[in-house]
Amino acid sequence: MEESLAERVARLEERVARLEGAPTSQMGEAPSHDATFWALNGLKDRVEDPGAVLFTGSVTLPSGEHYEWQQAHPADDLLSDDWSQAAETMSALAHPVRLLLLREILHGARTTAELAAHERLGTTGQLYHHLRQLVAAGWLRTTARGRYGVPGERVVPLLVVLAATRR
Repeated sequence: MEESLAERVARLEERVARLEGAPTSQMGEAPSHDATFWALNGLKDRVEDPGAVLFTGSVTLPSGEHYEWQQAHPADDLLSDDWSQAAETMSALAHPVRLLLLREILHGARTTAELAAHERLGTTGQLYHHLRQLVAAGWLRTTARGRYGVPGERVVPLLVVLAATRR
Protein backbone atom coordinates (compact mmCIF):
# COMPACT_ATOMS: atom_id res chain seq x y z
CA MET A 1 0.00 0.00 0.00
CA GLU A 2 1.45 3.31 -1.08
CA GLU A 3 1.84 6.17 1.39
CA SER A 4 -0.41 9.19 0.78
CA LEU A 5 1.06 12.61 0.16
CA ALA A 6 -0.26 13.86 3.52
CA GLU A 7 1.38 10.93 5.32
CA ARG A 8 4.68 11.54 3.53
CA VAL A 9 4.60 15.26 4.39
CA ALA A 10 3.77 14.52 8.04
CA ARG A 11 6.63 12.00 8.24
CA LEU A 12 9.06 14.48 6.67
CA GLU A 13 7.89 17.27 9.02
CA GLU A 14 8.51 15.03 12.03
CA ARG A 15 11.96 14.13 10.74
CA VAL A 16 12.88 17.78 10.15
CA ALA A 17 11.57 18.71 13.60
CA ARG A 18 13.75 16.01 15.19
CA LEU A 19 16.79 17.14 13.20
CA GLU A 20 16.24 20.79 14.13
CA GLY A 21 15.42 20.03 17.75
CA ALA A 22 11.98 21.61 17.42
CA PRO A 23 8.70 20.23 18.76
CA THR A 24 6.90 17.90 16.37
CA SER A 25 3.96 19.47 14.59
CA GLN A 26 1.42 16.71 15.22
CA MET A 27 2.04 15.78 18.83
CA GLY A 28 3.38 19.05 20.19
CA GLU A 29 6.07 17.14 22.09
CA ALA A 30 9.03 18.92 23.60
CA PRO A 31 12.33 18.37 21.78
CA SER A 32 14.19 15.26 22.91
CA HIS A 33 17.45 17.22 23.20
CA ASP A 34 18.17 20.70 24.47
CA ALA A 35 17.75 22.87 21.37
CA THR A 36 20.77 24.94 22.41
CA PHE A 37 23.05 21.99 21.73
CA TRP A 38 21.40 20.64 18.58
CA ALA A 39 24.71 20.23 16.72
CA LEU A 40 26.43 18.60 19.68
CA ASN A 41 23.53 16.23 20.27
CA GLY A 42 23.48 15.31 16.59
CA LEU A 43 27.20 14.59 16.70
CA LYS A 44 26.84 12.44 19.82
CA ASP A 45 24.08 10.46 18.12
CA ARG A 46 26.43 9.66 15.23
CA VAL A 47 29.79 8.87 16.87
CA GLU A 48 30.99 6.52 19.56
CA ASP A 49 33.38 7.26 22.42
CA PRO A 50 35.82 8.90 22.68
CA GLY A 51 33.84 11.19 20.35
CA ALA A 52 34.67 13.66 17.64
CA VAL A 53 35.09 17.34 16.96
CA LEU A 54 32.73 19.02 14.51
CA PHE A 55 32.66 22.51 13.13
CA THR A 56 30.23 23.88 10.65
CA GLY A 57 29.10 27.20 9.31
CA SER A 58 26.97 29.04 6.78
CA VAL A 59 28.46 32.45 6.06
CA THR A 60 27.65 35.30 3.69
CA LEU A 61 30.61 37.66 3.55
CA PRO A 62 30.29 41.45 3.28
CA SER A 63 31.44 41.01 -0.35
CA GLY A 64 28.30 38.91 -0.98
CA GLU A 65 30.02 35.54 -1.39
CA HIS A 66 28.33 32.67 0.43
CA TYR A 67 30.09 29.65 1.91
CA GLU A 68 28.84 26.58 3.72
CA TRP A 69 31.20 24.12 5.33
CA GLN A 70 31.19 21.21 7.71
CA GLN A 71 34.15 19.25 8.94
CA ALA A 72 34.39 16.50 11.55
CA HIS A 73 37.41 14.70 12.98
CA PRO A 74 37.44 11.69 15.31
CA ALA A 75 38.90 12.62 18.72
CA ASP A 76 41.31 9.65 18.54
CA ASP A 77 42.82 11.01 15.31
CA LEU A 78 43.23 14.51 16.71
CA LEU A 79 44.73 13.33 19.98
CA SER A 80 47.21 11.00 18.27
CA ASP A 81 48.34 13.48 15.57
CA ASP A 82 51.72 15.17 15.65
CA TRP A 83 50.51 18.65 16.59
CA SER A 84 53.79 20.24 15.54
CA GLN A 85 52.64 19.79 11.93
CA ALA A 86 49.97 22.42 12.58
CA ALA A 87 52.48 25.02 13.81
CA GLU A 88 53.16 26.66 10.43
CA THR A 89 49.47 26.95 9.57
CA MET A 90 48.61 28.34 12.99
CA SER A 91 51.62 30.65 13.21
CA ALA A 92 50.61 32.27 9.92
CA LEU A 93 47.57 33.58 11.81
CA ALA A 94 49.61 34.76 14.79
CA HIS A 95 50.45 38.18 13.38
CA PRO A 96 48.15 41.22 13.56
CA VAL A 97 48.97 42.34 10.01
CA ARG A 98 48.12 38.91 8.57
CA LEU A 99 44.84 38.84 10.44
CA LEU A 100 44.07 42.30 9.13
CA LEU A 101 44.92 41.15 5.60
CA LEU A 102 42.55 38.20 5.88
CA ARG A 103 39.83 40.44 7.28
CA GLU A 104 40.24 42.97 4.46
CA ILE A 105 40.17 40.22 1.83
CA LEU A 106 37.02 38.70 3.33
CA HIS A 107 35.48 42.18 3.20
CA GLY A 108 36.19 42.44 -0.53
CA ALA A 109 39.68 43.91 -1.00
CA ARG A 110 41.31 41.54 -3.47
CA THR A 111 44.23 43.24 -5.21
CA THR A 112 47.62 44.15 -3.82
CA ALA A 113 46.84 47.75 -4.77
CA GLU A 114 43.66 47.73 -2.66
CA LEU A 115 45.50 46.10 0.22
CA ALA A 116 48.52 48.43 -0.05
CA ALA A 117 46.18 51.42 0.29
CA HIS A 118 45.35 50.34 3.85
CA GLU A 119 47.48 52.41 6.22
CA ARG A 120 48.05 49.64 8.80
CA LEU A 121 49.41 47.08 6.31
CA GLY A 122 52.91 48.57 6.11
CA THR A 123 55.22 48.91 3.13
CA THR A 124 54.78 47.02 -0.12
CA GLY A 125 57.65 44.72 0.85
CA GLN A 126 56.04 43.94 4.20
CA LEU A 127 52.69 43.40 2.48
CA TYR A 128 54.16 40.85 0.07
CA HIS A 129 55.98 39.10 2.91
CA HIS A 130 52.72 38.64 4.83
CA LEU A 131 50.80 37.61 1.71
CA ARG A 132 53.45 34.93 0.96
CA GLN A 133 53.16 33.60 4.52
CA LEU A 134 49.39 33.30 4.24
CA VAL A 135 49.58 31.66 0.80
CA ALA A 136 52.22 29.16 2.00
CA ALA A 137 50.04 28.21 4.97
CA GLY A 138 46.94 27.79 2.77
CA TRP A 139 44.93 30.66 4.25
CA LEU A 140 45.12 32.60 0.96
CA ARG A 141 45.19 31.62 -2.68
CA THR A 142 46.41 33.68 -5.60
CA THR A 143 43.43 34.00 -7.93
CA ALA A 144 45.19 36.01 -10.63
CA ARG A 145 48.28 38.14 -10.87
CA GLY A 146 48.17 40.45 -7.87
CA ARG A 147 44.74 39.16 -6.73
CA TYR A 148 44.12 37.14 -3.59
CA GLY A 149 41.22 35.28 -2.06
CA VAL A 150 40.56 33.10 0.93
CA PRO A 151 39.85 29.61 -0.45
CA GLY A 152 36.20 28.71 0.05
CA GLU A 153 37.12 25.65 2.10
CA ARG A 154 39.09 27.87 4.50
CA VAL A 155 36.48 30.60 5.19
CA VAL A 156 34.51 28.76 7.88
CA PRO A 157 37.63 27.17 9.48
CA LEU A 158 39.24 30.62 9.71
CA LEU A 159 36.13 32.03 11.39
CA VAL A 160 36.05 29.01 13.73
CA VAL A 161 39.67 29.67 14.78
CA LEU A 162 38.80 33.30 15.43
CA ALA A 163 35.68 32.32 17.36
CA ALA A 164 37.77 29.91 19.47
CA THR A 165 39.99 32.79 20.60
CA ARG A 166 37.09 34.76 22.07
CA ARG A 167 36.83 34.80 25.85
